[in-house]
Amino acid sequence: MDLSTLAGLGLIIAALFLGIMSGGGDIGAFINIPSLFITVVGSLAATMVAHPKDKSFKIIGIMMSTMKEPKINYTDLIRTMVSFSEKARREGLLSLEENLEEIEDPFMKKSIQLVVDGTDPELLKSMMETELELLENDLDGQRAVLESAGAYAPAFGMIGTLIGLIQMLKSLNNPETLGPSMAVALITTLYGAVLANGMYLPMAEKIARRTQKLLTEKRMILEAVLSIQAGENPRILEEKLKSFLSESDKKVYEAASQEAAA
Repeated sequence: MDLSTLAGLGLIIAALFLGIMSGGGDIGAFINIPSLFITVVGSLAATMVAHPKDKSFKIIGIMMSTMKEPKINYTDLIRTMVSFSEKARREGLLSLEENLEEIEDPFMKKSIQLVVDGTDPELLKSMMETELELLENDLDGQRAVLESAGAYAPAFGMIGTLIGLIQMLKSLNNPETLGPSMAVALITTLYGAVLANGMYLPMAEKIARRTQKLLTEKRMILEAVLSIQAGENPRILEEKLKSFLSESDKKVYEAASQEAAA
C-alpha cells in the first residue's frame, strides 16, 4: 500500500473540511448532487471519448493502482543478477534454468529463459526492448487517461457553473434566491478544481514517476542478462548496474553491501 497517496488524499480532505468549518461550518451548503454529477460524470464521459475503451473504461482501476506501491528494490535486484552471473561463470548458462521457477518478475524470467534457450544476443535484446516499449506505452496510456480527466474536470465545473448562472438569471425578479443560486452555481467549479488538482493530476504524476522507476528496473535486468550471456566478470556487471542508480540509491546499496559483508 502506498501511504503517500493515502496520506495526501487524507490531508486534502482535512484541508477542505477545515476551510468549510472556518466559514461557519455549513457543510450542507457545499453539497449539491446535480453539480457533482455534472463534474464527475461529465469529466469521465469526456475521457471515454478521448481514449480507447481498453484504457478509459479502466480509469477507476488506474486510480486505485496509485495506492499500491510497486515492489522495486534495486539492492536485491543487483545482488540477484550478480549471483546469476557468478553461477553462470561457474556452471554454465544452462545452470540458470534451475532458478527460473523462483523468479517472480515476468520480464526477468523471460529474458533468462531466452538466455538458457541459446537465443542470439541481438535477437534477445530486440525482443526485450520491444517488451519495454509495450510496458512504457501501457503506463503512458494510463497516465494520459488521468491527465485528460484532470483537464476535463475544471471544464465541466465551468459548464455546470454556466448552467447554474442561466438558471439564476431566470429568477432575477426574486432577489431572495440570487445568493443561494449563485452559491450553487459556483459549487460546480469548486468540484472540478478539487477533482483535477486533488486527484486526477497528482495521480497522473505519480504514474509518470513510477514509469521511470519501472523502466530503470527493466533496463537494469536487460543489461545484466546481456552481460551474463556475454560471460562478463560479475564485478564488472555489478558496477554496470550501480551506474543506473541515483546517488541516494547508491548509498543504500553500499550500506547494504557493507552490512552483508560484516
